Amino acid sequence: MVTVDRLYTGHVTAGAAAQQRDVPGARIVKMSVGPMDNNTYLVQSTATGAAVLLDAANDAARIIDLIGQETPGQIELIVTTHQHPDHWQALAEVTTSLDVPTAAHPLDAGTLPVHPEHLLADGDTIQVGDLVLEVIHLRGHTPGSVALALIDGAGRTHLFTGDSLFPGGVGKTHSPADFDTLLTDVTTKLFDRYPDDTVVYPGHGDDTTLGDERPHLDEWRDRGW
Repeated sequence: MVTVDRLYTGHVTAGAAAQQRDVPGARIVKMSVGPMDNNTYLVQSTATGAAVLLDAANDAARIIDLIGQETPGQIELIVTTHQHPDHWQALAEVTTSLDVPTAAHPLDAGTLPVHPEHLLADGDTIQVGDLVLEVIHLRGHTPGSVALALIDGAGRTHLFTGDSLFPGGVGKTHSPADFDTLLTDVTTKLFDRYPDDTVVYPGHGDDTTLGDERPHLDEWRDRGW
């Protein structure tokens, strides 16, 4: 059994309790798995029960237990945010167990252990029951990194950003050009589009909001990481 704490703080650690956040029309379950403190997320429609899994990152047995406990038979899709192995080490086992399709951006799909049935492009939408998650392609951390945007029933946006945006900065890049590309995409596609109360759920670590991070954009560009 996986303990799920209904008092949501956004701070989870590997092997400890998952946390559930209830928002209008949806619930979000966040759990940390593996030695790199990867976050895996369940996003479920409260109206229909349909759900999506974001990043089958590690500890397949624990992810399968969480799904069987919280969303049995309700996962309709597994999305991988990008190609780095710490975000898909449980993908093959979880996919086999659930027998559901997978999705990723085509530029990152080739290295995944399961070829995605659905190839995601910028601006695509993923329907989960009555929920709609918009795909946002963010280049730089990897060529095919994606974020997903969910607007809840009260109009608040929830961004699942993989390793492209964290509290304190953008994800790791390997050249000045990649950094410039990533910061430009994050600025134009996230900060310029969504309001300050937008919640950011990263691929590792704690949540943040765009409002908390927005004042630091110039600082990030000046420091180059």
